[in-house]
Amino acid sequence: MKSVFVQSRPEMILYQIIWYKSIDKIMKLHFDPNQQFQLDAINSIVNLFEGQPLRSGGMLFAEEFESELFPAEGVGNALYLSNEQILDNLQNIQKQNELEISKELDGMHFSVEMETGTGKTYVYLRTIYELNKNYGFKKFVIVVPSIAIREGVLKNLEITFEHFQNLYNKIPVNFEVYDAAKVSNLRNFASSNAIQILVINIDSFAKDENIINRPNDKLTGRKPIEFIQAVNPIVIVDEPQNMESEIRKKAIKNLKYLCTLRYSATHINPYNMVYSLDPVRAYDLGLVKQIEVDSIMSENDFNTAYLCLEKVSATKTRTSAKIKIDVETKNGVSRKTVTAKVGDDLFKLSGNREAYQNGFIINEIDVSEGFISLSNGEYAFVGDTFGGFTDEILKVQIKKTVEEHFLKERKLQPKGIKVLSLFFIDKVSNYRSYDEEGNAIKGKFAQWFEETFEELSSKKAFKNLLPFDVEQVHNGYFSQDKKGKWKDTKGNSKADIDTFSLIMKNKEKLLDPNEPLRFIFSHSALREGWDNPNVFQICTLNETQSELKKRQEIGRGMRLSVNQNGLRIFDKNINRLTVVANESYEEFARKLQKEIEEECGVKFGKDRIKKKQDRATVKYRKGFELDEKFKEIWDRIKYRTNYAVEYKTSELIEKATKTLKNEVIKSAVIRAEKAKIGIATSGITADTLSSYITGIDINFKVPDVLFYIQERTGLTRSTILEIIKRSDKIKDIRTNPQFFLDKAVSVIKDSLNELMIDGIKYEKIGEKEYEMRLFEDYDIHINDLTFKVSNENKTIYSNLIPLDSAVESDFAKECENRDDIEFYFKLPFWFKIKTPIGNYNPDWALIKKNEKKIYFVAETKSSGQELRKSEEQKIKCGKAHFDQFEDVEYRQVTKISELDY
Repeated sequence: MKSVFVQSRPEMILYQIIWYKSIDKIMKLHFDPNQQFQLDAINSIVNLFEGQPLRSGGMLFAEEFESELFPAEGVGNALYLSNEQILDNLQNIQKQNELEISKELDGMHFSVEMETGTGKTYVYLRTIYELNKNYGFKKFVIVVPSIAIREGVLKNLEITFEHFQNLYNKIPVNFEVYDAAKVSNLRNFASSNAIQILVINIDSFAKDENIINRPNDKLTGRKPIEFIQAVNPIVIVDEPQNMESEIRKKAIKNLKYLCTLRYSATHINPYNMVYSLDPVRAYDLGLVKQIEVDSIMSENDFNTAYLCLEKVSATKTRTSAKIKIDVETKNGVSRKTVTAKVGDDLFKLSGNREAYQNGFIINEIDVSEGFISLSNGEYAFVGDTFGGFTDEILKVQIKKTVEEHFLKERKLQPKGIKVLSLFFIDKVSNYRSYDEEGNAIKGKFAQWFEETFEELSSKKAFKNLLPFDVEQVHNGYFSQDKKGKWKDTKGNSKADIDTFSLIMKNKEKLLDPNEPLRFIFSHSALREGWDNPNVFQICTLNETQSELKKRQEIGRGMRLSVNQNGLRIFDKNINRLTVVANESYEEFARKLQKEIEEECGVKFGKDRIKKKQDRATVKYRKGFELDEKFKEIWDRIKYRTNYAVEYKTSELIEKATKTLKNEVIKSAVIRAEKAKIGIATSGITADTLSSYITGIDINFKVPDVLFYIQERTGLTRSTILEIIKRSDKIKDIRTNPQFFLDKAVSVIKDSLNELMIDGIKYEKIGEKEYEMRLFEDYDIHINDLTFKVSNENKTIYSNLIPLDSAVESDFAKECENRDDIEFYFKLPFWFKIKTPIGNYNPDWALIKKNEKKIYFVAETKSSGQELRKSEEQKIKCGKAHFDQFEDVEYRQVTKISELDY
């Protein structure tokens, strides 16, 4: 294999900005050329062409082009290696990089995976120079999927130009962005003998009607794209996962490339992968920032009608909508997703929750426009959220972001490190709107930000940290209309070009500590193509449900920070990105892990994950039903029972009153919790660092309390009223009506169950019994707890016994090995005893013989195990049930010896 680079210094681990200096007030970025992980990525591409004659990669055009396209000969790329030679090189590279070996060339496509923030663009730009240096290739096309990424590539070409010129002896290089108004520039791209780099958006050439694909009079009737096709370009595809549609793949193929080099952190189809720097490895090597999540969520908030429209869809026969609402369950109210059709009433779908009683019938589902309309006249578009503490949560998110910013300013300012915070918003009007005369008005986000900034900056701990007016420290980057007003866009319109250009041009300025701007508000479209090493906080302020992926969200701030001298900071205690999110940190970690697994093919839990479980059939021993020992115990326990309960209302009132009186009725609050997110081979971890709550001052509507509780407990209104009055809780109802109702229902049900179970009595239902035909072979998944039968004469099974815990496994081993256990078996799942709180399935039936023979039904629990109340109550019911059977003892045990007592 060709070795293109020397080993870099081990203490240097990231390429990007190593230092900058100011010359005539122009900040200049410099780059470290010796980052080994980047050199490895570059080598992996360069070595694909091992054996290509040195500097033979240039070629003169074929005769068919010389007279028709060019007045003189042009220069293109030429490849003299066979597919077999390329494949052999590829396999050697993959083996060296410990990647899956390609059995055949999947086209001339080669993939490089590099985690966001580790210098992907630098790597492929430098690869261009190395391919020219070693093989003479000169024509390169960089295909990008969006305006934002295009502007990012252009910016990188500008700021790396001098760096590469110094590295490569000032070799002639020309780069430009394709402009449909200047297609004649493509003639120079094809004919020039210098390195030519053309940056082009996929949408500029994906359709037949694009100017580049149409005959052009200025080019003697030829299509502009022919100038690209003629030179056999090497095509670099930036973020190829966005170009996997058939139309876009066909468009790239139409460039008639020598090969494609595909660079991304999130490949969908990793064709011929040659190098991989996945998120886990990047995190382990310290190439990106550590991540913290500040989770902002409402708690005990079920008093209003919450609604979030997640999805609308259609089949041939009907339309439907997936809607998240608050649903009544047996354990109280919880937020769930339900599927609804036109005519459905959210009142019924919510379990008859009073908050949805009026106006929540679905009148219309419009799939093409993505909305539903309700009978109260409201419209909800996909992603819209109503109810809950939306504004309150957004306010706390802004406050936490500004507070975190000040804390980092206090710590990092003496070290000469500027701190930036980035807010993603989904509606420009929330930051800035306009009156009838066109004058700018601060939106609610701008107002809340300024209020928070003024409050925190006046505190003793933060005073004079940022000696700027509040208007100077924040600004927005949004697209403008013809009148200069900011507007909502999706990041792919002509109006976005100036926006992204402005952001890119200000990239260096934002690193200057003397520049007041610290807080950047922008559209979520900013998520691609832009980042800054000194973004330390990212906050997504979406009133609608965010479609922003976690890796995109954190990607804008993953680069390691720099100080005011441009020196890269490697301290992990400094390089911490805080994401302020309106979801739990556990959910954030779960989504992040899922994305990494799906997008990168990383399989977490290598050390912890169990092997895929094999399936097997549990078989009963042939003729076991005729075994005398089986018949002895089965004939004693096979009868079904019914139960009756007795309790006094006065005892219920007393018991429920005492419990409810001691319950704390919690206020509806917003909880903030900060957690450190770790990335390891075992998975994404989340360790809590701090937490606090913020109260909310809202007067809630109080529903019909007695009716609500009566519907869920079956008690009379007078009994319920007596419990509430005696518990002295009437005054607490307004604090949080729904929390009180759920707590009262739970307390009353628990009290009722305890009284019923204390007085429960079972009796046999005549001769009704569990039927022998239910003993049928069945399939299970084998796991470490599955017990393999050695002595089938002592049980009903011939091969396996499915078990649920280690204590059951130990118990089965004892039963098989001990001489005093004549017969045993695990009671099948269908052997269920009815109880007031659900069916109960005991564990074991066995015969123990010492001086006399005893028939046991045993429930196995670990020694010292703390049982749930429902488990204790079901065990009580089990004892009452088996008390009706002669010669049968029911015990809760851990091991066989405990049956002797």
